[in-house]
Amino acid sequence: MAPENQGKLIAILAAVGGAVSFSIIDMLFKFLSSDYPLYQVVFIRSLVAMALLLMVLTPLAGGMNQLRTRRPRLQLLRAGLVLGANLTFFTGLAIMPLAEAVAISFATPLIVTVLSVFVLREHVGPWRWSAVAVGFLGVLVIMRPGGDSFQWAALLPLIGACGYAGMHVLSRRIGPVDATVALSFYPLCAFLLLSALAGLMFGDGHWQGDGGEIAGFLLRAWSWPSSGEWPLFIGAGLAGSMGGYLISHAYKTAEAGLIAPFEYIALPLAILWGVLLFQDWPEPQVWIGALLIIGAGLVSVWRESKHGQTQPA
Repeated sequence: MAPENQGKLIAILAAVGGAVSFSIIDMLFKFLSSDYPLYQVVFIRSLVAMALLLMVLTPLAGGMNQLRTRRPRLQLLRAGLVLGANLTFFTGLAIMPLAEAVAISFATPLIVTVLSVFVLREHVGPWRWSAVAVGFLGVLVIMRPGGDSFQWAALLPLIGACGYAGMHVLSRRIGPVDATVALSFYPLCAFLLLSALAGLMFGDGHWQGDGGEIAGFLLRAWSWPSSGEWPLFIGAGLAGSMGGYLISHAYKTAEAGLIAPFEYIALPLAILWGVLLFQDWPEPQVWIGALLIIGAGLVSVWRESKHGQTQPA
C-alpha cells in the first residue's frame, strides 16, 4: 500500500476508534443522567481524561511542549463549539431514546462535508458525496420526518451536530500547526473550568425548582457517586480522552470529507446499547437505516483503498 493510502487508512481507523469511544460515552451519560447532573458527569469525566492525557498521551507525543498552540483564537473557538455541542447533545440524550438522539446527531457528517468544501476548500469527489448522501438517507429513514422524533427536543442533538461539525473543520485547520494532544487539551481545559463553575453555582440544587426533566439534568444538586458507579465515571473519562485524541488525529491527518462518514459506526452501537441496557427495541426502519449507513462507509473505504485517488485541495 502506498504511504499516502496507508496514512488515510490510519486516519479512518482512528475515526472509527473515536466513534466507538464516543458511543461508550453516550451510553454512560444516558445511564448516569437519571441520578447525576450534567456538570458533575462532565467534571469527573474531564478530570479523568485530563489525567490520562497529561500522564500518558502527552509524554508519548513528545512532552509538555506539544501542548503549545500557534492558533490560540481558533483553539478558543473550537473549545466553545465543543462545549455548546456537548451541552445540547447530552441534554437531548437525557430525555430521548439513545438511538434516536444519536441518529439525529448524524447530520454532523453531512454538515462537515459541506463545510469542508466552503471553509477548507477541499475537493469532495462524487464517490464521497454519494457515500455521505446514502448515509444521511439512512439517518432520515430512522428519523422518519414528521414522526415523533421531530418534537422540539430533537432540536438539541441537531444543534449539537452543528457544533461538532464546526469543531471537526477547525481541527483540520489547526492540525498542521498544533499537535494532536493540543487539540484534546484545550477542550478539556474548557470542560473543567465551566463544569467547576457550574458546580459552584448549582451544586446545592437550589436552582432546580420544578423545571422538569431538563432542569433536573442540568441543575440538580451534586451527589457523591456510589462505589459501584465510580467505574462508570472513570470509564467515561478514559473513553473521552481516547475518543478526543483519536478523532482529532483523524481530522488532523486526512480530509474532513473522507473521515466524516466513518463516524456513522456509532449508530449501530447506539442501537446495541439501547437494546441491552435500556430495553429500547428499534423498529424495522432503524435496521434499514443502519444498513444504509454502514454500507455507505464500507463503499467509501473500499474506493479509497482500491483506487488510491488523490484529490487536489
